[in-house]
Amino acid sequence: MGIISMIVVGFIVGLIARAIMPGDQKLGIILTVILGIIGSVVAGYLGAAVGLYAPGQGAGWIGSIVGAIIVLFIYGLIAKKT
Repeated sequence: MGIISMIVVGFIVGLIARAIMPGDQKLGIILTVILGIIGSVVAGYLGAAVGLYAPGQGAGWIGSIVGAIIVLFIYGLIAKKT
């Protein structure tokens, strides 16, 4: 059940991040899920580095959305150059 819940949460976080981020992102469902999952991981690592989260503690919803927006911004910079 852990993987399924991670995919569902990643999808929701990815959709919210795409709705908040201005512009037109041409991402499918699979890339939206991957965006949300990677955003959660990024938020967890950044939060642990800053001291917001204990080691091994996952990021919350807001942290995951912020992490997904960061990943989406970086993806936009990379996709624009190609």
